[in-house]
Amino acid sequence: MTTVTTVEARNEFAEIVNRAAYGKERITLTRRGKAIAAIVPIEDAELLQALEDRVDLEAVRAALEEAERDGTIPWERLRVELGLDD
Repeated sequence: MTTVTTVEARNEFAEIVNRAAYGKERITLTRRGKAIAAIVPIEDAELLQALEDRVDLEAVRAALEEAERDGTIPWERLRVELGLDD
């Protein structure tokens, strides 16, 4: 992955965006030597979103299976246990 300072990125913004968009290059932006952001091709961002969605879906399925297997706690009881009851 190419590294570019934020100053360089500001001065060459259009070129850097084109390198990511058309050259499929991943570019890390740095400030004071520390990586702070990245410019990536849209396909990378879409893939990351799809992976996050898949992880979320798996977590939902696991939670539903746990609730079905172990049961749930009624809201009224939970409020009392958490001290939320007025």
